[in-house]
Amino acid sequence: MSSPSTPPVLRTRRSGATAWLTLSRPASLNAFDFALQQALRDEIDRVAADDSVRCVVLTGDGRAFCAGADLDIADVEPGRRLAPRTEDELRMRYNPIVKAIRTMPKPVVAAVNGPAIGVGCALAMACDHVIAADTAVFSLAFAKVGLTLDAGASVLLGARIGFGRVNRMALLAEQVDAATAASWGMVDAVVAADDLTGSVTERARRFATGPTLAFAATKRTLNAALLPHLDAVFESEVAGQTALVDSADFRSGAVAFAERRRPEFTGR
Repeated sequence: MSSPSTPPVLRTRRSGATAWLTLSRPASLNAFDFALQQALRDEIDRVAADDSVRCVVLTGDGRAFCAGADLDIADVEPGRRLAPRTEDELRMRYNPIVKAIRTMPKPVVAAVNGPAIGVGCALAMACDHVIAADTAVFSLAFAKVGLTLDAGASVLLGARIGFGRVNRMALLAEQVDAATAASWGMVDAVVAADDLTGSVTERARRFATGPTLAFAATKRTLNAALLPHLDAVFESEVAGQTALVDSADFRSGAVAFAERRRPEFTGR
C-alpha cells in the first residue's frame, strides 16, 4: 500500500457511471511491478462488482500504456530460480486480471496512449473496445528476452487478428504501429494523441448509458464463441513461461536487454 508521500501506482476516478483506471508508474513506462499487479487486480474486482459502474476505461499515465513486466536485472543472477515467482504472478494476478476483464458484465475500453508491450499488449486486447492514439505501438516482445506469450496473449490476439499475424508478432517480436493495428483489427479506432481522452470519454459515455444487460449477454456469448479455451490457454502459457524463466536464454536475453545490445541465444 502506498504511503501518503508515495504516489499511487494506480489512479482511479469516476466520471458519471464510468470508472477510469490509470496505470501510474510513468518513469517505468507503466511496467508492472508487484504493487501495480496487486492494485490493478483489486480495483478490477471492485469495479466489476459495483453495479453503479457501467463502463470501465483502462489507460496509462505519461507516454506509455504499459511496457510489460518490470524486469529487475538482479533477478536473473545465475542460480536464482524465477519459476515459482513467475507462476505465482501469472496464476494470482495477471491471469485473474484478464479473466475479470473478459467476464465483468460491462464494457471495458482500452485507451492506448502509447506503447503496449508484452503483457501490456495482452491487457489491451482483453478489453472489449480499443481506441489507440496515433502514436501507439503494439508488440509481443517476449521472444526478445527468450520468453513465450502469457496473460492470454496468444488467444486474445488470435481472436482479433488470426493465427498468421499473431504468430508473426510472437516469433519476430516486431512492433505494430497504430495504423497497421487498425487495419488488422487489433484496435477499433485510431485518433490523434491530443484527441484520445475526448474520444474515449465520448465512447465510454455511450457504453455507460447503453443497454448494460445486453452488453453483458453479448460478452458472455462472444467469450463462449471465441474464447472458450481461455483457461486452458492460461495453463499452457504458465507451463511454458515457468520453464523458460530459468533458462540460459532468458538470462542472456534479460542481461542484453538491460545493456541495450543484441542477445546471444544458445537454445538452452
